[in-house]
Amino acid sequence: MEVRKGFKQTEVGVIPEDWDTSPMGSLGTFYKGKGISKHEASSGEIPCVRYGEIYTHHNDIIRSFHSRISALVAGTSKKIKKGDLLFAGSGETKEEIGKCVAFVGNEEAYAGGDIVILTPNKGNSKFFGYLFNSPIVVHQKASKGQGDAVVHISASALSSITIPLPHTEAEQAAIAKALSDADALIESLEQLTAKKRQIKKGAMQELLTGKKRLSGFSEEWQLKPLNEMFTFSGGLSASRDQLSADGFCYLHYGDIHKSNKTFIDVQTEFQDIPKLNIHLKKVSPVSLLEDGDVVFVDASEDDEGTSKHVVISNTNKIPFISGLHTIVAKGKTKELDNHYKRYCFQTSAIKSQFYFFAVGTKVSGISKTNIGKVILTFPSIFEQKAIASVLNNMDSEIAALEEKVAKTRQIKQGMMQELLTGNIRLI
Repeated sequence: MEVRKGFKQTEVGVIPEDWDTSPMGSLGTFYKGKGISKHEASSGEIPCVRYGEIYTHHNDIIRSFHSRISALVAGTSKKIKKGDLLFAGSGETKEEIGKCVAFVGNEEAYAGGDIVILTPNKGNSKFFGYLFNSPIVVHQKASKGQGDAVVHISASALSSITIPLPHTEAEQAAIAKALSDADALIESLEQLTAKKRQIKKGAMQELLTGKKRLSGFSEEWQLKPLNEMFTFSGGLSASRDQLSADGFCYLHYGDIHKSNKTFIDVQTEFQDIPKLNIHLKKVSPVSLLEDGDVVFVDASEDDEGTSKHVVISNTNKIPFISGLHTIVAKGKTKELDNHYKRYCFQTSAIKSQFYFFAVGTKVSGISKTNIGKVILTFPSIFEQKAIASVLNNMDSEIAALEEKVAKTRQIKQGMMQELLTGNIRLI
């Protein structure tokens, strides 16, 4: 392949002629953090970072840490300073191993075990924070990761990784500034999204309990146990390994747990729903999900997940099988609006009843019988529709912001690819 004028072919790809390639170890000195337990990370006032926080941090630079240790623990841990690069030394996959953040804060902090620290003696640390998470470097880190169930990467392995490097710190700083501005926009959008979610949460607690009434409604609300409004049945058991892209739509309880949505539109989400290759004659009719059905999980590893559920939107009657560890609630009456169902089981009053009826220690389970005992307070169908409309508008606004965040992240990824390879020059 012909290399265009002003560029050269290197072991890390095509880069500008006035850029160099260097091993990461030439930038400074690598150190290893020292162990900080989960208990110790909440035992005092001195900031610290554990490797898990690097994975949960979205940006490539970090200014402060949430965990805090005591002076006693700090005395045995590795101190970090402004400009240090922190790598997660272990992870679940080779693709994620070695996630990096550049520490650009001014506070005194400490690093725990499974963190590899690079103290650079040259270059711009913010630039390195972005570069070390770019595809050029991530690919090399993946090739050097060791292990199966848990993948590890050592300081020596990291130090041998080859990186492209602009000659001047001024160019490094310009690239870091452009990417940092993109991060700032993403962060502001995420904060706005979080604020909108909190507003919606407050509106739900008021509108769905009758504490706040919409204009034009004053009728008394009804109060009924769910077993007077629904019939309950189980799903068809199938393991995740049995699912594929072929067959009929199948709702695995794990997909309810991991989703932030409380409804599934079968028609619009058809391609993304896992499939089970089975003859429908082997599926009980009560396990086939219809428009307006509510599907609860019957087991969860935490209290919050005990009341997890989705409402089915399936006006085209596409075959949809409810699966393992699910409880299907089919309406006996027309007392609840289908859109209102998406919200009415999310109030604190309903969740507290699910917690009360759940049994178990490590895994909380709830039975069909006990779900039927849950008491729901609800207004007329007309007020339900009005409440659902208000909340749906809030959801649409949040969804639009989430889409904007996702698009901005994609733009940032494109910027990283262009700027960190020198394909686009800022100075």
